[in-house]
Amino acid sequence: MIEREHIDNLTARLPEIERKLSEPDTAANQKEFRKLVREHSALKRLREKGDAYFRACDDIRGNTELMESDSADPELRELAREELAQLEQAREEAEKDLMAALLPPDPSDERSAIMEIRAGTGGNEAALFAGDLFRMYSRYAETQGWKVGVIDASANDIGGYKEVVFSVEGKSVYHDFRYEMGVHRVQRVPVTESSGRLHTSAATVAVFPEVEAEDNIEVDPDELRVDIFCSSGPGGQSVNTTYSAVRITHLPTGLVAQSQDERSQHRNKDKAMSVLKARILDLRRREEEERKGNARRSQIGSGDRSERVRTYNFPQNRLTDHRIDLTLYSLDRIIEGDLAKLIAALRDHDIQMRLEGQFGEEARGGE
Repeated sequence: MIEREHIDNLTARLPEIERKLSEPDTAANQKEFRKLVREHSALKRLREKGDAYFRACDDIRGNTELMESDSADPELRELAREELAQLEQAREEAEKDLMAALLPPDPSDERSAIMEIRAGTGGNEAALFAGDLFRMYSRYAETQGWKVGVIDASANDIGGYKEVVFSVEGKSVYHDFRYEMGVHRVQRVPVTESSGRLHTSAATVAVFPEVEAEDNIEVDPDELRVDIFCSSGPGGQSVNTTYSAVRITHLPTGLVAQSQDERSQHRNKDKAMSVLKARILDLRRREEEERKGNARRSQIGSGDRSERVRTYNFPQNRLTDHRIDLTLYSLDRIIEGDLAKLIAALRDHDIQMRLEGQFGEEARGGE
């Protein structure tokens, strides 16, 4: 049983945060401003979920009292009894929502993201599949009003990608796309296959939250090797006679990032540095998680890129997400960017796992 006083104590800071957000000095300090906006959003959501839960509890209490009242009209008592089951179900759902709001928020959830898709086993078919995934994510981003920008791409001769790195800018991009991390497998008859034989290929997806000032990712220029080269197109041929493409190597870690999508060397360097900082932040987080042990290993989207997460079977129009044993027979729509149902299922499962980890049997709702 969640106490109203507990939620009131947790949300007591809301007026103070709102006052600070209205002050000019706070707006001038962007790091502090973003921190307060995130805290305000989390506490406001907690209060809304708390209000819904306690309202459901009050409704159940009122109906129960009416049922037990000797002086109440018999028809009203019967009506209260009939409504009780619906109210109990509403309270159970409201309690789960409230407990989810009590979970510590991931500060990266509201950020933009940098994504990387690499063709794996399967040759040209794997490269075509990597291109399909890129278009799938791009079309989903369009439906959310997010902006997609290619940073670096290595295309093949038939319209696929050996590798494509791109940014997705918008609110809560990482919140949705974090679940895409891992190995994606495709089963279909390739357009390059003349005998009609079913092939299995794969592509790997990596997702990094965009670095912000509060992350304190400072890179010493002396620890970088910067290479300048001509941009290349399919097959490796040069598509630009000017040396505008940039590759940056972080010598202490061996991490590499490059950009060749812009004609300006300066803009390519800025993009490559953004990717490099995101990789460094990702490495730091992984090392921190290793030190903490198994705290996040049960979470979906925790960053294991070697895990096979999904199979796309085109002959059966079937998509299977292996992490949550979910099968959908709507692959034709999903590959065109209709990811909302899939992402919602992954998010709900992830929240349930986190709830069980933090609250134990109470999170199972009496199952």
